[in-house]
Amino acid sequence: MNSYQYLAKDKFGRTVTGVIDGISDTEVADILHKRDLVVLSVDLAKKRQTVRPSGKGAKVKSDDLVIFSRQLATMIDAGITLVHALEILAEQIESKDLKNIVITVRQDIEAGVGFSEALSKHKNVFSDLYVNMAKAGETSGMLADVLDRLATYMEKSAALARKIRSSLVYPAIVVCMAIAITAFLLINVVPTFKGIFDALGGQLPLPTQILIFASNLLRKYFLFLVFSLIITGFLFKKYINTQSGRYNFDSQKLNLPVIGQLFRKLAIAKFSRTFSTLVKSGVSVLNTLEIVSKTSGNKVIEEALINCSKSVRDGEPISKPLAKSGVFPPMVWRMIKVGEQTGQLEKMLSKIADFYDEQVDAQAAALTSIIEPLVIAFLGIVIGGIVVSLFLPIFKITQLIAR
Repeated sequence: MNSYQYLAKDKFGRTVTGVIDGISDTEVADILHKRDLVVLSVDLAKKRQTVRPSGKGAKVKSDDLVIFSRQLATMIDAGITLVHALEILAEQIESKDLKNIVITVRQDIEAGVGFSEALSKHKNVFSDLYVNMAKAGETSGMLADVLDRLATYMEKSAALARKIRSSLVYPAIVVCMAIAITAFLLINVVPTFKGIFDALGGQLPLPTQILIFASNLLRKYFLFLVFSLIITGFLFKKYINTQSGRYNFDSQKLNLPVIGQLFRKLAIAKFSRTFSTLVKSGVSVLNTLEIVSKTSGNKVIEEALINCSKSVRDGEPISKPLAKSGVFPPMVWRMIKVGEQTGQLEKMLSKIADFYDEQVDAQAAALTSIIEPLVIAFLGIVIGGIVVSLFLPIFKITQLIAR
C-alpha cells in the first residue's frame, strides 16, 4: 500500500489537499468521489523527512515574514497549489527557523489540516492577525490577495517603527555619552584635582566643594548605586507585567507632555491600519475588534476596544463606544461613524491610518529637532559646569599671585 497526495475541489469550490493510503491512484480517486470531491490530481506522495520544531525558540525576522508572504501570494495567484508553493519556498528560505516552520505547515496541510490551523500552531511567528486573515482568505477563496495585504501591512508597520526608533537613537546616544563622561570625570578626574587643592590649602569656592562632595559620594556608593538601579529596574519590570501596573504605565505614557501625543498617534495609526486590513480581508467586526485589542500595544487602548467589542455585540455601532472611551480623538470616531453609515468603513479606516502615519512622521521629526539642541545644551552645561568648578580654585590662586 502506498501513500498518495491528492488535489481536489469540494462542493463549495474550495481547494482541498491531503494524503491518503491506497493500493492504486484509481482506488484513491474512488475514495475521494465518495466524499463528494472533484478530483484534480492524484500522485504518489514523496517521502520526506519530518521536521517538527517546537516553535518556542524560533526567531523569525519581520522582513523574512514579509518576503515569505509576498512570494506565497505571488505563487498562489499564478495558479501553483498551496502545498507545492510551500515546498518551493522551503527550499529557498534562508532563515533556518522559518524554513522548518514552513516544512511543518506543509506537512500539516498534506495531512488534511487547514492552512490557517497549521499556522496557528506557531503563534510565536504567526500572530492572531496573521492567522485570522489567512482563515478569511481561505474561506473567501482570496488567499493570494489576503497574503499580499498582510505583506503590505507588515511593511508599513515595520517602516513606521523604524522611523520612531531612528528619531530617538541620536538623543539616546548623546544622553548615554553625557552620563558616561560625567561619571568618568567625577570618579577619575575630580579626585586628582582634590589632591592638588588639599596640598594648596585655603577655602575652596562653593561650586568646587559641591563637585568634590558629589565625587566622594559617587566613589563611595558607586556599587550600591548600580545595585539599586538594577533592583529598581527589576521591580519596575515586574510591576508593569501586572494588569494594573501595565495599565497605569501605558496611561502615563499617553499623558506625557509632547511625547505622549506621539505615543497616542502611533497607537491610533496602528489600530486603524490593522482594523482596515482585517475588515478588507473579510474578518468579522467582532473578531477584528478582539484581534486589534490584542495587537494595540497599549493597555488603555486595549481596554477601550474590549469595551467597544462588548457594545457592538449588544447592537451598538462601533463609533459610539469609541467616542465614550475618551481615548480616541473626535476625528477618528466621527470618520468611523461616517464609514459605518456609508458602508465604507474600510476606506475611512485607511484614510485615518494614512493621516496618522503622516502625523507620526511629522511629530517624530519635530521631536528630534527639539531634543537634539536640548540634549547638547544639557551636555554642555553639565560637563562645562564640572570643568569650571575644577578650575575656579586655580583661577583664584592665579589672581592672588598676580596681586
